[in-house]
Amino acid sequence: MPDLYIGLISGTSMDGIDAALVRFGDASIESLVTHEHAYPAELRQRLLNATREPGIRTAADVADLHRDVGRSFRDAARALLAEAGVDPADVAAIGSHGQTIRHEPNAADPFSLQIGDPGIIATGSGITTVADFRTADIAAGGQGAPLTPAFHEWLFRGAEAVRVVLNIGGIANVTILAADGSDTLGFDTGPGNTLLDAWIRKHRGLPYDESGLWSAEGSVDEELLGRLLDDPYFRAPAPKSTGFEYFNLDWLESADVAAIAPVDVQATLNALTARTIGDAVRRTAGSRCEVFVCGGGTHNPELMRRLEEELPESQVATTFAVGLDPDWVEAAAFAWLAMRRLEGRTGSLASVTGASSDAVLGTVHEPE
Repeated sequence: MPDLYIGLISGTSMDGIDAALVRFGDASIESLVTHEHAYPAELRQRLLNATREPGIRTAADVADLHRDVGRSFRDAARALLAEAGVDPADVAAIGSHGQTIRHEPNAADPFSLQIGDPGIIATGSGITTVADFRTADIAAGGQGAPLTPAFHEWLFRGAEAVRVVLNIGGIANVTILAADGSDTLGFDTGPGNTLLDAWIRKHRGLPYDESGLWSAEGSVDEELLGRLLDDPYFRAPAPKSTGFEYFNLDWLESADVAAIAPVDVQATLNALTARTIGDAVRRTAGSRCEVFVCGGGTHNPELMRRLEEELPESQVATTFAVGLDPDWVEAAAFAWLAMRRLEGRTGSLASVTGASSDAVLGTVHEPE
């Protein structure tokens, strides 16, 4: 059987698809080729509209997005294979997270919806594709998120100290790997980049705050920070997960930001991300631990500086320090989840999601 796997994921920024071609060992990973595949501008705008105004989406709208996102994911896989010079027959499977357009784990009838037609990906790439990773966990009473902690446990556990894997995407999440072998914990801490991106997009027309430079120009408004920190999500116990459905501009503007200079709001949002992560780490892992950061937040020096200030007794580094490029941890995780699915092995951790048991995740789609 081929020993290569592809992971595909697009995060809440919706700027495009991360694609990684990897090979797994017993407890190791070799990242062979990676590829960033941008969404067409028109498709990205449709996705942003669908998530900002979810109440007015029709079935036809969602079906069109499902198809078009699937085509983009297919194209990302094809481009990755071309860059690698690898034949589809040499790849065991693609793990496609898809694009989240709604995550409601605490609704009366919980659900999490990821689009990107896996049939299109499988048929268009010629590779078995595993998708729909969250529904089995939700059906078992779990949050359906975060799903990367099982991969983190497999790859990063084994240190003498408590180890934290921190992913800062649109939403930030932590995995707590205990040194004594006890259950792995994990949960979403709150906003990562999502509010920072939304605020700079509104006020400066930019997709994100490159290197945190705009944040660094401002001053933290302590009263605003206090109002934001008062949200009950931050005090709620795990298991918990969240998304842009909750932490968005409506949420921010309800905290009375109109009289505050936009640049100072941006600085305060940077501080909010760092503070809520720091609080979560101290509460669950203690004040002295190893923290390895991945995701887009690693490219924001102002945010990384604040994280180090929040965790002065801990070692804070990126996952480069433990052997994996921080930009590709999540794509690698979904390649790993595809492998687990083909092996019929569990991919979720009930200790993280709150499900009744660990679950085998994903549905398998064979190419025509």
